[in-house]
Parts: sequence; structure tokens; C-alpha cells
Amino acid sequence: MATLKELLAQKEAIEQQIEQTKKSERGAAVNKVRAMMAEYGLTVADLGAKSAGKSRSGGTGKVQAKYRNASTGESWSGRGLQPRWLKAALASGKKLSDFVI
Repeated sequence: MATLKELLAQKEAIEQQIEQTKKSERGAAVNKVRAMMAEYGLTVADLGAKSAGKSRSGGTGKVQAKYRNASTGESWSGRGLQPRWLKAALASGKKLSDFVI
């Protein structure tokens, strides 16, 4: 039976092999794609991809607040769970319309 030290050494060796294989296969894939793009005269724009520096989000950014607590300045966009301050205010008898911006 192998010792813990031996198993950890094996694990490290396997992880290094995995990283080397990833790099090698990724490089081969990039070269293949570049060759095909050159062969067919394609650009990145033809692929419908965005440049690497741009956000990958679906075009949705921060949403404007729809509700605000006038006393503390806290706000809520109306999306997701209601914040504690709003739940407490609604429980005390206030209406959601009291907080509309």
C-alpha cells in the first residue's frame, strides 16, 4: 500500500501532465483554427465573437433603482428578493408605492 507522501507525489506528477497536455492540445487547436480562418479568409468578426476585452454578459448591466428608502438612502431595483429594510417597512404597514422613486 502506498504512503500518503507517495500518493501526493503521484498526484502532483499527474497534475503537471494534465497542464502540459492542456497547453499542447490548446495550442494545436488554435493553430488549426488559424489555418482554417486563413484558408477561408475568415476574421473574428465573421465568427460573431466579441473581442476578448469586452464583457461576456448578455448586454444587461446594472439596473436602475425603482424603490428607495428616503431615511437611509438604500435602494432596490425591484429584481430579486426584497431587501430587509423594505420587508420590515412593508410589515409595519407601509405600501410599496411609498418607496417608488
